Amino acid sequence: MLSVLDLVRRLDAGEIKPRAVVEMCAEAIAAREAEIGAFAALDIEAARGAAEQTRLSRSPLRGLPVGIKDIYDTADLPTQYGSPIYAGYRPRADAAAVTLVRRAGGVVLGKTVTTEFASLVPAGTRNPRNLAHTPGGSSSGSAAAVAAGMLPIALGSQTAGSVIRPAAFCGVAGFKPSYRLIPTVGMKSYAWHLDTVGLFAANVADVAYVAAAIAERPLRVDQNAPAAPRIGLVRTHLWSKASPAMHAAIDAAARAAEAKGAAVTELPLPEIMQEAYGAQFIIQDFEAFRSFAFDYDNHRGEIGQLLRDQLDRAAAISPEDYDAARRTASRARQSLGEFMRDIDVILTPSAPGAAPRGFGSTGDPVFNRLWTLMGTPCVNVPGLNEGDLPLGVQMVGDFGRDRETLEAALFVERAIAGRS
Repeated sequence: MLSVLDLVRRLDAGEIKPRAVVEMCAEAIAAREAEIGAFAALDIEAARGAAEQTRLSRSPLRGLPVGIKDIYDTADLPTQYGSPIYAGYRPRADAAAVTLVRRAGGVVLGKTVTTEFASLVPAGTRNPRNLAHTPGGSSSGSAAAVAAGMLPIALGSQTAGSVIRPAAFCGVAGFKPSYRLIPTVGMKSYAWHLDTVGLFAANVADVAYVAAAIAERPLRVDQNAPAAPRIGLVRTHLWSKASPAMHAAIDAAARAAEAKGAAVTELPLPEIMQEAYGAQFIIQDFEAFRSFAFDYDNHRGEIGQLLRDQLDRAAAISPEDYDAARRTASRARQSLGEFMRDIDVILTPSAPGAAPRGFGSTGDPVFNRLWTLMGTPCVNVPGLNEGDLPLGVQMVGDFGRDRETLEAALFVERAIAGRS
């Protein structure tokens, strides 16, 4: 994989130029894209030209290539949302997050594959770690491209588990910031109270650096040794959904962190969190039926069967049930804030296990839905494996404490790497 911070160091030292980084990506794409299928659109020549114009001293991202999930509008590349309804569609403007990438000095190399409208409908992308397995979704192409060394940085999005889960399946760092830390303007909306811009990079320090550059906030964690965090090990009422290998991975991460000085305490979540988990489905589907109103009313037959059935069912959700679910979510957020007063982060699975074999599903977001509803920062920490497939563990922080969450994730990542 391509490390952002390593590339930045080499660029600053004059060892390489931005154009050379584009060529590294182009070579990896030529070698692996045919078997992986991470991109919906590419313009390597335009990226070469943009890299040549990069002024390193004024550019946090130093002209590094970036992949943009194909639910973000781009003025210079097709934006098709993973749907035949929008085949060849060309917006007039970039999404806000894309403009922020360019302002920070990122060079857009291409659009990465998304599942249909960022739903659960599988796309054709394969997992670089094992081509017989899904890379996860809905940010399938973004996670796969970073894992395959075709990009150092990619944008994704999360409404249920679409950043953390594919990051876990592909063995990269994934960061879902606090809700609305990065604007979603110009992104195809799925559920407006849940949609969150996310990021992929090779490791935690890299993804924190990129987040700092794009959000213009002090999120970097690579400049000092991370402090030992207070970790709450939370298995949740869904623990039985995790595989034995994931059970072992969580225990291994906890032991490794504790051995390096972290305080690890196993804690049960407040009971309302179980109710909030159920509320996420109601909020997501009620809003999706309205977000996709035009597509559903005018192009229903062109929507994939899985999403179409979901929207058919969502039509029956009443405004009263939706409002009640939102009230439940509000109470749960308050309860979670109180729960986290004595801990810095929660340690919990990123996914039920390793990436499933086959392409009939992108995997289950069972361990992500609650945290997306809570709007909390989440980080997939790579470094553990089951055979040739990665296992990701998830660090969940308190709302607005994104840097602290990233720092704790870096601590755990280093602890896992240094365990005996």
